[in-house]
Amino acid sequence: MELSSRVEYALLALLELASCHPQDSPLTLNEITASQQIPERYLDQILAVLRRAGIVQTLRGAKGGYLLAKEPWQITLLEVFCALEGSGSRQTPKVAESVTIEKTAVLETWQEVRQASLAVLDKYTLQDLCQQRDARQQANPMYYI
Repeated sequence: MELSSRVEYALLALLELASCHPQDSPLTLNEITASQQIPERYLDQILAVLRRAGIVQTLRGAKGGYLLAKEPWQITLLEVFCALEGSGSRQTPKVAESVTIEKTAVLETWQEVRQASLAVLDKYTLQDLCQQRDARQQANPMYYI
């Protein structure tokens, strides 16, 4: 299992939205792209997928933008991953017609790896990522002159 740029950008954008979540002040696409260096058109597509999945919501108008649709502790990394990579991410790979003992052993092992990966993604939430980010920021303070 690999971290695609779509999932990485989605998590970065969601972390940005989680930063302002308690205030319920929406962030514009420009604000998110400026702070996370994500291409604007790409992020627009990602946020549309996350909106359809019920992870973010949009507010229209002059003071509009994007907000988290749920609390950060309710959004699992698995939910984000499946929204962007599709529900096929949870399915088992198709077995070829010429099944050998070796192919079966490889596929069964790979399925176990995938299940373990999905279990880890289901274990962590957006809140966990926020806490890790905050802990790292406190451990490495920036000094400006």
